[in-house]
Amino acid sequence: MLKHLLVRMAFVVFLALPVSCIAGQTSVPALQQDRDLESQLQTVAAAHHGKVTLFAHNLANGQTASLSADEPVKTASTIKMAVLLDAAEQIRAGKASLDEHLTLTKPNQVEGSGVLGELDTPLALTLRDVLTLMVIVSDNTATNVAIDRLGLTHINATIQAAGLKDTWLYKKVSIPPSGPMPADQPKFGLGKTTAREMAAIMERIATCRLAPDGLGGLDGSAQLAGDGKLCGSLLAMLRNQQDRNSLPRYLETLDTSETGSAIANKTGALNQVRNDVALISSKSGPIVIAAFTQANADQRWTGDNEAEQTLGKLAKAIVDRWSPAGLDADSFGWKDPLAKGGPKVGPAKN
Repeated sequence: MLKHLLVRMAFVVFLALPVSCIAGQTSVPALQQDRDLESQLQTVAAAHHGKVTLFAHNLANGQTASLSADEPVKTASTIKMAVLLDAAEQIRAGKASLDEHLTLTKPNQVEGSGVLGELDTPLALTLRDVLTLMVIVSDNTATNVAIDRLGLTHINATIQAAGLKDTWLYKKVSIPPSGPMPADQPKFGLGKTTAREMAAIMERIATCRLAPDGLGGLDGSAQLAGDGKLCGSLLAMLRNQQDRNSLPRYLETLDTSETGSAIANKTGALNQVRNDVALISSKSGPIVIAAFTQANADQRWTGDNEAEQTLGKLAKAIVDRWSPAGLDADSFGWKDPLAKGGPKVGPAKN
């Protein structure tokens, strides 16, 4: 009981620490490749009818596991994590606010996931509304509103300033690209990334390292007074993710809308693609997983799609290995502290 309490306290403190404490060399455990786990993951991947890439990082002790983690892949909607990161950068810089008002217009309404495409326009929204819908139901129309507000060029500048060389958002969702495009855009579609780089975006939000290196004179160790609450808001969005069929699949079995989820994640899907990136609150500490499946033989849009099952098996193997005692939703420590009338930062109440 005492050990469990200490781990829980350590995780909450980990998320609340100043960036300089987390990012400093003395605070971050050196990366240690877990070859035994990688062998287990390779067995799962070999059984899958498609290509699997993955990067997992145990933030508590530095253990890692990877499968072709530096191979560029189609992001599908996981690239919306980069939009979220840039929104944080612009909010920190005073160029945007979660409570600012935006207007949805007809040209931004597109098909695919989400609800805003079905509503009458013009429609008043806040930036918080737009980002929340972009995350929890992967709303494509909300994503386009966010891209218009933040700027495609600025989003990609933030990605590059964060040191991500193989991550790119090419265009708005379901709208043809405008202007000259990189030669590889037709291959990747909406965006490209690697498992390692998408995990890095989630880690920045998880550890509240919001200041991209080299952007606007800021570096990854520079923290502002409001960063903790902003990270809480972003993690609250990710924790309320509605699509739980991939990485969370075999990890959580309760109604997380009532109990509070131990997983904050963002999915992405195309006919031949199923992706998921997650921050998992385990009883041994926080774990980040970014997993991508491409060229999948099973193209069904059903809950028993093979790729979604494969992603679930990969996550289960990782958590079983690194946290045999399982998950700890209470240790997540974040609800949305910036929401009007919302709770303060602290352990979620069941």
